[in-house]
Amino acid sequence: MSVIRESVDVDCTPDEAFAYITTPSHLPEWQLSAVSAEPEEAGPMHAGSRVRVTRRIGNREVPMTVEWDDLDPPHSWDLHGVAGPVRPRTHGSIQPLDDGRRSRVTIEIDFEAHGVGRVLVPLLVRPQVRRELPRDELLLKERLEGSAA
Repeated sequence: MSVIRESVDVDCTPDEAFAYITTPSHLPEWQLSAVSAEPEEAGPMHAGSRVRVTRRIGNREVPMTVEWDDLDPPHSWDLHGVAGPVRPRTHGSIQPLDDGRRSRVTIEIDFEAHGVGRVLVPLLVRPQVRRELPRDELLLKERLEGSAA
């Protein structure tokens, strides 16, 4: 299967975009399927930090845990699912535009499927993410530009 990839240009600096995107509590504000997101430990996110995320997949709420693999502020981040039948692998990057006054955010998502996930990923998860990621990025743009204004 192929990686799902979308980009959006936002009117804020790479630092502002990175800080917002990598703060777990903001996830439900800009991702349509995210119901909640809570870090497992207090403090700033770092490689190895885990976040419990509940997502709506179809008509079900599915809990999952993701772990940050890498955070390179304000340039990129990587995370992956650590348990459950559907485990996302996400790479995000932020490219400065207009001498750093604006940014291009690119998000790439792929999935690892285990057990029932082998059925869920192609039938429900990939189609849902293909529909939602462009809308998620528009919500992200609205949030970032609203907070930067």
